[in-house]
Amino acid sequence: MVPWKRAALFGVLSWLIPLVVSLVLFPLKRTNAPLFETTMTLIVVLTAGVLFPLYFRRRAVSVREAVLAGLIWLAANLVLDYPMFSHGPMKMTPVAYYSQIGLDYLVYPLYALGAASLVRSQK
Repeated sequence: MVPWKRAALFGVLSWLIPLVVSLVLFPLKRTNAPLFETTMTLIVVLTAGVLFPLYFRRRAVSVREAVLAGLIWLAANLVLDYPMFSHGPMKMTPVAYYSQIGLDYLVYPLYALGAASLVRSQK
């Protein structure tokens, strides 16, 4: 059973942490855009690596719940992120957003699937 409120809360955190880091690192985007993009991808991966163990702390890990949680986190990131980039100062087209930023959030369900599968295989 997926604890929906917990999954949604962690989904918001999975969006908020990279957002805060991106605001701090944003000056780097002007001087070295590829380094900024790579760093942000690594921040998303690190965020997944920190939040998933916290999400499943003291609970059984099922592959189904992990994937559903990862999909909820993916949806939360897209819902919270896309409006800022499509209507804010960036004014990105959907194709530009999903090819440059949105695909990074696939890390959440993929990481969850891999981590849960690894835990299950060790039992």
